[in-house]
Amino acid sequence: MRLVGEPAFVLHARPWRETSLLVELLSAEHGRIGVVARGVQGAKKHVLRAALQPLQFIRFDALLRGELGQLQAAEALDAAPLLHGDASLAAFYISELILRLAPRHDPLPELFDVFAQTRNALARDASLAWTLRRFERDLLDAIGFGLSFDSDGDGDAIDPAARYRLDPEHGPRRLLSDRGQGERNAHATGRALLALAADALPNAEDLASLRLPLRGVLAHHLGPRGLKSWEMLGELARLKAK
Repeated sequence: MRLVGEPAFVLHARPWRETSLLVELLSAEHGRIGVVARGVQGAKKHVLRAALQPLQFIRFDALLRGELGQLQAAEALDAAPLLHGDASLAAFYISELILRLAPRHDPLPELFDVFAQTRNALARDASLAWTLRRFERDLLDAIGFGLSFDSDGDGDAIDPAARYRLDPEHGPRRLLSDRGQGERNAHATGRALLALAADALPNAEDLASLRLPLRGVLAHHLGPRGLKSWEMLGELARLKAK
């Protein structure tokens, strides 16, 4: 199949053999696509290489044969956001999640829109934690693993005063007892879940309560191999603690 003038975001690019790149793209009509960009590595700067930076929005032509296609042309449609520090790591994280959870050649137009919105939020320095929680929620929805956040696994309305664990298969499960602060940190407040359902920024404490429960849901779908970005975050936390 030949694609001509297909819009896409660059998720990742890495060296492929001596002079080529293996580029992972998220397209609007064809989902995640892997293409080989031949002859763009090496001493000489290649015009294609400039358009193949992570987060770049491009228009491309490619010939798809099997799992990997051959990139024939690409042009940047805008300037990729220049991110630094935590925002840069967040961009790596969202791309890595898509690479791990979104199958190739499966049209996911909702995910394309979610990536575009998250990219814009990272560029304008929106609340980083809230941007990531919204992305995680919307990614799960787009790939068919979404949860209800305004009702629990039994269909009862979420109690804003209660705490909940997130069951990846059944949704929120209300905690029947408080077993200490250490465990509380792994459970979301009802207020946080309702805010996520309403797409309304919660207060800092409630927002923080969403991180570990959503990570648990993602880890369930990722399987035994975690994310490199999680390892990097753990290492950064250890360095800051010294």
